[in-house]
Amino acid sequence: MARVPRNKVGNLKTLLELASARASDYLEKLSQRQVSPSAAALARLQALDHSLPDEPTDPAEVLTLLDEIGSPATVASAGGRYFGFVSGGSLPAALAANWLAGAWDQPADMVAASPIGAKLEEVAGRWLLELLGLPPQAAVGFVTGATMANLAGLAAARHALLRRLGWDVEGRGLFGAPELRVVVGDEAHVSLLKALSLLGLGRERVSRVPVDGQGRMRPDAMPHLTERTILCLQAGNVNTGAFDPAPELCAAARQAGAWVHVDGAFGLWAAAAPNRAALTTGFIGADSWAVSAHHWLNVPYDSGLVICRQEESLRAAMSFSAAYLTLSEQREPGLYTPEMSRRARGVEIWAALRSLGRSGLADLIERSCRYAARLAEGLSAAGYLILNEVVLNQVLVSFGEADKTRRVIAALQEESTCWCGGTVWQGQPAMQISVSSWATTEADVEQCLRAILRVVKEGVRPES
Repeated sequence: MARVPRNKVGNLKTLLELASARASDYLEKLSQRQVSPSAAALARLQALDHSLPDEPTDPAEVLTLLDEIGSPATVASAGGRYFGFVSGGSLPAALAANWLAGAWDQPADMVAASPIGAKLEEVAGRWLLELLGLPPQAAVGFVTGATMANLAGLAAARHALLRRLGWDVEGRGLFGAPELRVVVGDEAHVSLLKALSLLGLGRERVSRVPVDGQGRMRPDAMPHLTERTILCLQAGNVNTGAFDPAPELCAAARQAGAWVHVDGAFGLWAAAAPNRAALTTGFIGADSWAVSAHHWLNVPYDSGLVICRQEESLRAAMSFSAAYLTLSEQREPGLYTPEMSRRARGVEIWAALRSLGRSGLADLIERSCRYAARLAEGLSAAGYLILNEVVLNQVLVSFGEADKTRRVIAALQEESTCWCGGTVWQGQPAMQISVSSWATTEADVEQCLRAILRVVKEGVRPES
């Protein structure tokens, strides 16, 4: 059996310095490159697709291959001109903390495995509840993203409602369990529906509530709620940025004994910005919330948060036990998440919050919203139809007939000054612009606005 020779392992410090230098060079050059990789860069990826080597490779050579072939083939989503999928870049403090946590290489599921990871989750969780205006006694779990945050929050809901009916779902499963009803809006996000399917609650068995022109659930169309109902609200529609009418819906659910879960992946961050906080009014009346930290908090992928008013319900839904696992009397991180072995995401969340402070986070959110409004204003002034009320960081624009809008999106992505995605909003194709990155500047916004207008003005060829 071949072993890695000591002279091939290389000096770890030198290797990490090389990684730092290459990563820094990549980030420094982001503003000078196109957002999408070139065809030539994509073609070069084939050089990485070969049979597994029989012999070890020098780690420095591995890193060189990754950078020289891989870096040009990335989408520049860490830069200031990427407006797709509500993706933020990584704040400097969060990225650096992510590297340090990687060097620590500690699983974050138990205090015994990572005392620092557990402490930073505890502190960051408290800060997050304050910033988002949520109950201080709520439990916070650090997960991969909105899908797992929704899954964990809905699992807590399933536990609480069935326990009330005398059913132990964690022990007995759903076979023969009392039936629950899940109510969602017609514009519910796919991550919520995926979570429902994973939990056995069914993405097609839900009761769908009609929405208005911005994607908000209509209270007048709400079905009858009972103590067996999970009502799923949305804080920040992924297309329009709109918020469901939480004050009215939470009050109705509370009176009926229903559980309210909020998919607030990016929109709930509006609570941390004084000029946007009114959008989140009433959402404190819910029972569980799902939030993505890799969206507007701008920490590295992947990072999400599940928050639950009833700590015991989340812990019961996420419970585990094994003789060889040593649990302390302190907050044990693994009791609040679906994953056991997992990376210490709380480190970079703590670092992001510590570096930004209240005012820095508020400015990041307000700045993103201001830039979105500027893009909408510029496109509207040029005669193009803005399909949404730009209340947050999302802009939907139509360039006329459906085929033309699709071709504009494709041409803009190929031109690659900036990257904006395509969507279909209530039957109408549209370009979706999401401004979420700390790295975006006013200059980026103006450059991207000129690029969009230039692409439309120059025209796009009809499809043959």
